[in-house]
Amino acid sequence: MTTKLEQDILSRRTFAIISHPDAGKTTITEKLLYFGGAIRDAGTVKGKKTGKFATSDWMEIEKQRGISVTSSVMQFDYDGCRVNILDTPGHQDFSEDTYRTLMAVDSAVMVIDAAKGIEAQTKKLFQVCRMRGIPIFTFINKLDRQGKEPLELIEELEEVLGINAYPMNWPIGMGKEFLGIYDRFNGRIEQFRTEEEDRFIPLNEEGSIDVENDMTKTSYYTQALDDILLLNEAGNEFSEEKISKGQLTPVFFGSALTNFGVQTFLETYLKFAPGPQPRLTEQETIVEPTDNDFSGFVFKIQANMNPAHRDRIAFVRIVSGKFTRGMNITMNRTGKSFKVTQATTFLADDRETANEAVAGDILGLYDTGNYQIGDTIVGGKKKFEFEALPQFTPELFVRVSAKNVMKQKHFHKGIDQLVQEGAIQYYKTLFTEDIILGAVGQLQFEVFENRMKNEYNVDVIMENIGQKMARWIRNEEDIKDSMTGPRSILVNDRFGNKVFLFENQFALRWFEDKYPEIELYSLL
Repeated sequence: MTTKLEQDILSRRTFAIISHPDAGKTTITEKLLYFGGAIRDAGTVKGKKTGKFATSDWMEIEKQRGISVTSSVMQFDYDGCRVNILDTPGHQDFSEDTYRTLMAVDSAVMVIDAAKGIEAQTKKLFQVCRMRGIPIFTFINKLDRQGKEPLELIEELEEVLGINAYPMNWPIGMGKEFLGIYDRFNGRIEQFRTEEEDRFIPLNEEGSIDVENDMTKTSYYTQALDDILLLNEAGNEFSEEKISKGQLTPVFFGSALTNFGVQTFLETYLKFAPGPQPRLTEQETIVEPTDNDFSGFVFKIQANMNPAHRDRIAFVRIVSGKFTRGMNITMNRTGKSFKVTQATTFLADDRETANEAVAGDILGLYDTGNYQIGDTIVGGKKKFEFEALPQFTPELFVRVSAKNVMKQKHFHKGIDQLVQEGAIQYYKTLFTEDIILGAVGQLQFEVFENRMKNEYNVDVIMENIGQKMARWIRNEEDIKDSMTGPRSILVNDRFGNKVFLFENQFALRWFEDKYPEIELYSLL
């Protein structure tokens, strides 16, 4: 007989939504929240002129540009499940934040634009999901606009991403002639733009409509039946086991903007998506979600989610057991124990005090600078570390300073807090102590500059020093001052580790040839 704790844990579904920018990821997130009753009105990211912004986009620069640049966390209840959605940044400049977020989920929903098919960022994020072996559910969006042929999209999905696909439904028409979807899984047709009571038409045993309906007189209906026949005879077989191993992706067609097909997707997703999964530790032991002892790891830190309070939140994925407000937890990196009286659950920038949370949930802990990304926290006496989260080697670098020398205190505080979020990396030159920031993409610097001004009231001077090749050093004790030069700057990272910033590939190779005794390495 299952306990109440086990039942609660089994009801959790925690997933990330991934896509290329503009595929409709934030819009579909809004619609899911709408169905979960978490919001009354699903505003779209197109609403900048009306002053209505996506619920999951809370940062000022996100509202200005209509893009997501941070991973938002949202929670709602639906059909007996507690759903935790992590809406990731679509922009490639924020792939590091997205990678870490994908370490905190049990499945992923991949949103694809029907007109554009598989795009570069989708491919990159998909590969991370494959690397982790997590189940992937695909939503092909924007059927209310003209796009690629459905069979072409399925073929592209399989060939470009190398995963088998099983269409759970199939479009009848497209664009202005979009009539609805043929729902293979539920044995019905869902009509587009009809009254609620007329939305579903049941299919007979042969898989067609018995009742009188104008749709049956169209070539789009006939074409859909022909396609379904082909899929039944030559397509992949449905396999729940292959879905759970990330070897088969169930594919759903719909239109998030017009709120069509999203509820059907959600209901079917909840049937097949996994609950909280076990996690591996650095000590190569397995931590099961139903273990009684509470444990979790920090996958994200965000400063100033509430501009009025200048707060910092550490986002924790609970791996096992149950969190109770007021409990004592230990941070394994430092060995320090403390009582947690303030914790929160999320709906984008709206938060509620969390009195309880279980494995699978995302918990926000108020942070005064104790936490780092990747920290393991436990409620029992066991000592272990969960597997390390990925960190990227930055490619772009800027030298940064405060425009007003009287604001040095605010400048350093702002840099310290924003660097701890993990989007930008901090370096200091050894002799002149210049501050250099590194990032994976240019937009991260723009966000940094914007947030320093808006959140810390500091204007910064950013001098672009271009692309560099950052390499860490395994045997730092063998480094000599003579090894540095204009093409190989030696800096310390924020943890005090020495790092060479090489001008280019040629400078790196020259150094390796001249100093073969120095062991260099890069991050991801």
